[in-house]
Amino acid sequence: MNYTDIINRRKFLRYFGCCTCGLMISSCTTVPITERRQLKIIPESTLNRQAAQIYEKVKKKEKLSDDLNQLEEIKDIGHNIEQAVSEYFDQNNIADPTANFKWEYILVDNKKIKNAWCMPGGKIAVYTGILEVTKNKHGLAAVMGHEIAHAVAKHSVERASRTLAVNVGTQIADIISGGKISGVSRSAGVDVAGMLKQIGIFNPFNRKQESEADYLGMIFSSLSGFDIRETTKVWERMKEANKGKEPPEWMSTHPSTARRIQQISDWIPGVILEYPPIKKM
Repeated sequence: MNYTDIINRRKFLRYFGCCTCGLMISSCTTVPITERRQLKIIPESTLNRQAAQIYEKVKKKEKLSDDLNQLEEIKDIGHNIEQAVSEYFDQNNIADPTANFKWEYILVDNKKIKNAWCMPGGKIAVYTGILEVTKNKHGLAAVMGHEIAHAVAKHSVERASRTLAVNVGTQIADIISGGKISGVSRSAGVDVAGMLKQIGIFNPFNRKQESEADYLGMIFSSLSGFDIRETTKVWERMKEANKGKEPPEWMSTHPSTARRIQQISDWIPGVILEYPPIKKM
């Protein structure tokens, strides 16, 4: 049996859309600044509490850097962004999405990992490996602004909510289709529905979040007084560090580096004009 004859990606998405649209419509909010509609079913407080617990485990498990000067610079950059973001929302009469954050910063001593992240609630980690790419405070602000943007836009809440909705929708769709979806997976010996969800729903959605975090991150960095023109240089250095090793964009949760560099370059002039520094550094 050829499973593509039974159900293809388009049919699967149609089944899924019919089964989850009501849930999504009733649970939609918007992302600050971009005003993109987003699904939020799972309470933010739940993820913030879980994130705080995981963060404590990370601090105990990982080797933390003893470079206090570098950690202080990370905290200074973070505090600048914190204050600028809150001030921006206050000046524009927008509810501050970071009002319930309990900001915290750590520097993980691992030169092999070129990464940083911000958990829900403002729990931030920077790995020493990324410092070889950021090079200076403006580059570091570009990376931290991006990660903070994920938290400000509640991307983790949205991602968890969407995963829940998709999984529930898939189960309902399987019932409506008379078990064709699960039947295809059994016949093919692979999780067809899972692959379709990953490639057709989750990956494109995650790429959208990453691009949004790139855009919002530059805004937050600009509001904080950092030179966002350094952002493209950071990604050019990242591309060089990765030596072109990245999966095809359609298989990835992130936009291609080339696409990011182009988008960021296009956004920079407008961001500089529309979001000047709120406070001088």
